[in-house]
Amino acid sequence: MFTGKILIDADACPVKQLVRAEAQKRGIPLIMVADDSHLLQDDYATVVTVSQGADAADYKLIGLAAPGDLVVTQDYGVASMALGKGAAAISNEGLIFTADNIDRLLFERHIRRRLRQTGRKSPKNRPRSPADNQRFLQALISILEQDTNSIEKEVHAL
Repeated sequence: MFTGKILIDADACPVKQLVRAEAQKRGIPLIMVADDSHLLQDDYATVVTVSQGADAADYKLIGLAAPGDLVVTQDYGVASMALGKGAAAISNEGLIFTADNIDRLLFERHIRRRLRQTGRKSPKNRPRSPADNQRFLQALISILEQDTNSIEKEVHAL
């Protein structure tokens, strides 16, 4: 069973309540990190608010992460740093970040950024659906039901 804590990159995270419900049901400590432009309050989670600044919330979240924890983030850079610290990481869509996919994802992010700099537009994101929430929840539960030691071994294979 999962024995770490869950940390959420809470700035505009659409799955906060899904994560909160699972964490509370299982008695898992939950920390939500956001900058002060997002007013968060929660009677279960610890809410950490940092001042606005480039990546301030991201760096605070990574500073709080430890081996065996789970980081919920849409940011590939944050996911990469979490994996480097021995934590697991999952996206809001239910993508479980691993040593096998993080380099490719970071490279694709770089290519998309370069394309935007040339004036090319990225496709618009579609609205979030109930199926998206279900896919995320299934991936989250699969991580929470793993043995924390197996998560650490998988991450340390980096």
